[in-house]
Amino acid sequence: MPHDEVRAGLALPPVTRGPLAPSARGWLTRERLVVYGLAMLVLEAVFLVTWAGVSHGFTTANAGRPGADFSVFWAAARLARDGVPWQAYDTSLFTHLEVMLGHAPPGSFGPWFYPPTFLAAVMPLAWLPFGPYPWGYVSFAALGVLAYTSATLSVSGLARTFERPWLAALLVAGAPCVFIGVVAGQNSLLTAALAAGAIAMLERRPLAAGILIGLLAVKPQFALLFPLVLCAARAWRAFAAAAASALTFTAASVWLCGMRSLTGFFANMSLAREFILERDVAFSFASPTPFAVLRFSGAPLAAAYAAQAAVAAVAAAAAWHVWKRTADARLRAMTLGAAALLTTPYAWHYELAWLGIAVASLAALGLESGWRRGEAAVVALAWLLPLYEYFNIWAGLAQIGPLVLLSVLWVALRRVGQRQA
Repeated sequence: MPHDEVRAGLALPPVTRGPLAPSARGWLTRERLVVYGLAMLVLEAVFLVTWAGVSHGFTTANAGRPGADFSVFWAAARLARDGVPWQAYDTSLFTHLEVMLGHAPPGSFGPWFYPPTFLAAVMPLAWLPFGPYPWGYVSFAALGVLAYTSATLSVSGLARTFERPWLAALLVAGAPCVFIGVVAGQNSLLTAALAAGAIAMLERRPLAAGILIGLLAVKPQFALLFPLVLCAARAWRAFAAAAASALTFTAASVWLCGMRSLTGFFANMSLAREFILERDVAFSFASPTPFAVLRFSGAPLAAAYAAQAAVAAVAAAAAWHVWKRTADARLRAMTLGAAALLTTPYAWHYELAWLGIAVASLAALGLESGWRRGEAAVVALAWLLPLYEYFNIWAGLAQIGPLVLLSVLWVALRRVGQRQA
């Protein structure tokens, strides 16, 4: 369909010169972004309606339902309210509670793997005036979508490339990475929003940025690179605020949940490593990490960990280089969003919300300054990767996640190099 017809059908404004003008290079135009984004929203709605239909309103036991992980959060909050918070790390007790509340089938194995910081963060859920499903889950998902959309638009500047900013907001909110995070009922949208918000505020409000980074103690494996990149950017005020925020948050959480919550967390980390990271085949299909690639191919554990460490070192070096060489928040967000996923061996498909920040940032750069060779393809692959990983649990196809993430890093490094040339 000609671009003029697409523009007329979508009631888009006429093409303008300057920063709103589409690039003369590349096939991924503003109009096509809108068409693909709206098409994805329709497909997501069809998927949910079909799922609801075949599961009789999400009531069939073996069909599952959206927000399963939120039910786990709510069970932990109930246990913390009615008992002793550290008991969430008692595997048999917590699994029994999940079964009793109807969140897990009898005989299941469902430990609480999260740190005391996240246990303290979810405790207020138990005092909400509604149950865990559907209203508690819907409220949690809505908060995540709003926070993620706002923070991603802020750091990427994608809305500035549209004369109607609500179109950019719709594209971000309807992205596959957001959909997967909502369906899982996970906290990935909120953690990614903390990272994006921190990067957006780093230059203007370093103390506030540091506080947001400190709150990532709820999922510390995704905050590992922040000390490194803050040093590279010589953002010492943000570094100090992040350290103080993380230490205060952690100390308060351990005080609230009990010292045994800390020892229980480390014990359950061993369970997660042994039963999910190293043995779960479904995890290898759904995890976009180098470790998953090696385990998928049948490599020994030592080789998988060695490959993970090597790629993590490359990702960390790329992040250091970009953050040291440029203050452009979009390039920094692109690098950190991809590198954070490459530095941890334990990452599920829903964590690709972090990659969504990189997709929005690269899309904004491409629309504003023109696409470099291969960038539009990288955006498309990174945008679709969450769906690939989500359905790959059943499809069992090759694990391509690390290649896509490394492609995003390569694009960021090339853009920084071209700016310096």
